[in-house]
Amino acid sequence: MFSVRPFEARTLSWWSDERKNLDLSPSYQRRGRVWSNQDKAFLIDSILNGYDIPKIYIADFTYVSSALNTARKSYSVIDGRQRFESFFDFFDDRFTLADTFIFLEDPSLRLHGLNYSQLKSKHPKVASRFENFNLNVMSVITDDAGRINDLFVRLNRSKPLSGAEVRNAMSGDVPAMIRKIADHPFFTEKVAFNANRKQDQNAAAKLLLLEHRGALVDTKKFNLDRFVKEAILTESTELGAAAERVLKVLDHVAPFFSDRDVGLKLATGLPVYYWYFRSNEYDASIATKIREFEAARRANKRKASTGSGKEVDEELQAYDYFNRSPDDATSHERRYQVLLSRLK
Repeated sequence: MFSVRPFEARTLSWWSDERKNLDLSPSYQRRGRVWSNQDKAFLIDSILNGYDIPKIYIADFTYVSSALNTARKSYSVIDGRQRFESFFDFFDDRFTLADTFIFLEDPSLRLHGLNYSQLKSKHPKVASRFENFNLNVMSVITDDAGRINDLFVRLNRSKPLSGAEVRNAMSGDVPAMIRKIADHPFFTEKVAFNANRKQDQNAAAKLLLLEHRGALVDTKKFNLDRFVKEAILTESTELGAAAERVLKVLDHVAPFFSDRDVGLKLATGLPVYYWYFRSNEYDASIATKIREFEAARRANKRKASTGSGKEVDEELQAYDYFNRSPDDATSHERRYQVLLSRLK
């Protein structure tokens, strides 16, 4: 069963009242809070000044009961999460109209810098344009997860999606394993790199690939995509065991690191750090050692950039050289050898 039809015309006020029944974060979705306040304000500008905005697609579970409705809500966003968050945030006074905002119908009105409550209090007729804007929503009725994931990818082809976002939208146990690893506290609390475009899941996929292969292999996008596709087809029990081994390693090492640890600021270094964690004995001092290693590497890089050549650490310079191709198997191996020399 798969059907796409126009959703009954509803206002933004209706959707705001209905937000408790709307799942904004199903498994295939990008992370929320990606848009800046400037991006959100531009969307509100478009609505107040009468411009059209793109369609929004939702999975509609009000027609049939579906196992896909894991959040037990009436609707689930397929495409339009950032827009919904923008609407709700404006209703909640979480940002204001841009300082450059001009109401084209009456430029004499000074509306810039107003939040929703202020706009409604001072200019209720203008606020009603936002409240009563009819959102163009398409209702997707299906019980096939693959069709929803495929629709998400198709709708976002022009954006474009990152490799991790495409892999996440695939069906099967493998993307779920990658999400489970990325949901580990090591990723949600300890790493300091940005995860807005699912960089955490990209890193988690690399750890799973390395653990499954049992070697420091290439972790380029092509290899990750092929690994996930092949694993989905085979659904090997060995892959589940590999995922559990990754989680066990992260369980052991995570308590040693502080939240948003500066030693874990670069996603490019995570595969070789993981390989060190799973292959060597260490104690609580490992986090301090990694922070010191990263600080020494940055300082050495600054020295090398001056061109003087004095007191430049060639071993750290070699690490940085191979760090330029962070997903290459040779790069993994050479950087790992440097870590063995520095951390043990």
